[in-house]
Amino acid sequence: MATISSLGLGSGLDVESIITKLMAVEQQPITDINNKTTGLKTKLSTYGQIQSALSTLQTAANKLNDPTTWAGTKATTSDSTAASVTASSGAAVGTASLSVSQLAASQTLASTTFASNTATVGQGTLTIELGTWGTDSTGAATFTSKPNTTAVTVTIGTGQDQLAQVRDQINAAGAGVTASIVTDTTGSRLTLTSRNTGESNAFRVTVNDADGNGSDASGLSQLAYDPSSSASQMTQTLPAANARAILNGLPISSESNSLTSAIDGLNITLLRTIPPTAPVMLSVTQDADAIKKAVTDFTTAYNAVNALLRSQTKVDTSTLTAGMSADAIAAAQAARASSLQGDSTAIGLQYRLRGVVGGATSLGGSLSRLADVGLAPNSDGSLPTAGAKLDSALANIGDLKQFFMGVDKNDDSNDGFAQRISQLVSDALSVDGSISTRQKGIQSNIDSNNKQVADLTDRSANTEKRLRAQYSALDTKMSQLSNLSTYMTQQIAQLNK
Repeated sequence: MATISSLGLGSGLDVESIITKLMAVEQQPITDINNKTTGLKTKLSTYGQIQSALSTLQTAANKLNDPTTWAGTKATTSDSTAASVTASSGAAVGTASLSVSQLAASQTLASTTFASNTATVGQGTLTIELGTWGTDSTGAATFTSKPNTTAVTVTIGTGQDQLAQVRDQINAAGAGVTASIVTDTTGSRLTLTSRNTGESNAFRVTVNDADGNGSDASGLSQLAYDPSSSASQMTQTLPAANARAILNGLPISSESNSLTSAIDGLNITLLRTIPPTAPVMLSVTQDADAIKKAVTDFTTAYNAVNALLRSQTKVDTSTLTAGMSADAIAAAQAARASSLQGDSTAIGLQYRLRGVVGGATSLGGSLSRLADVGLAPNSDGSLPTAGAKLDSALANIGDLKQFFMGVDKNDDSNDGFAQRISQLVSDALSVDGSISTRQKGIQSNIDSNNKQVADLTDRSANTEKRLRAQYSALDTKMSQLSNLSTYMTQQIAQLNK
């Protein structure tokens, strides 16, 4: 918009001021519509918050409608230093006794002592093979290769035959063993340990020594271990072993100290031996704590929705005082009005939610109302999040389960509380639900307002252009008349002389 106080032709007319005032009147409808649009956007944003809070509530309600929530169990042990236990789905409530005569172990070998970890060992190849050690009828050692595995050959060449280099070569080969160097005051020794515990994860080491003799005590053959062929320069410090336990009177053998299939749904980890005279007791009970948390999450989510609806639909009269005029009261209410004050959709949702939590069900046996589990609605519509009554109700999980997730095929108004809340929210958030429909309506009004503003803005621009043209012509005409008046005044003055 050009800024001029007059068009500069000498009329002295304050054109800019006149046009500004006229355009202020012309643009007032645009301002009014923009103000309404701002209010609509606030409403739409509030409905977005309500939608999110309802989704959280539905998730919490569906948790209570999930049978696995009520089937959850937890496991404990009478001695956590001897064994640990966790329960998963499928674990049956009950107890079991456990004794352990042997823990699973990895085979470990140790070499003779070398001067240091840089001492030269020798060149050639090491072949490492996983399997199981045993004895034949004569007592001689036997070795049975592990099915579906392949022996791994490690080549030790020139510049690779120091003790530390041999260790690194073995570890890089992926042969199922771990090589380490143990150093003390006597020197350094190479140790080899099976990566996995269990009898079938034992191993032997055969050597093709570059010096031509793979079983003597010099060169690379110092790392040989094969009792079945009497070629063993390394010493076995720990044999491979399975864990052996007695579980509920039945013998158990496991290649690891983690018993994952001994009892359905239980994962038992053995930590030490347990004498049969003092067995550890494993107990599986229903996980009341998890159920209580699900109930608490449900009430917390409900309270969030309730608080949001209350704050956004309330009528604030705190600024009203006696003697205020009707206009003053209206102005004060408008200034303090909540974004959804008087909104029938939000108020209707609030009433429906309160209707559910204030209702009853006959499916929960001794439990019929939320008050029976310590969740009686407060005066503001909120629910307590926990209480002694809920703890007592958890002692009868069967009734509590139906109280929340029961379904009455003949009367859905008699369904459990979580079922009814979930269905109410689902209806409200569906494509044709009250919340979705209201959001679409508000957005439609915003779009309509934006179109009106665009049209009015175009019309206002054309009006301003027309006014400027008209006042430009007027200013020119008035300037001409002013010049003519000056001329006539001068001529009359001359005539009078």
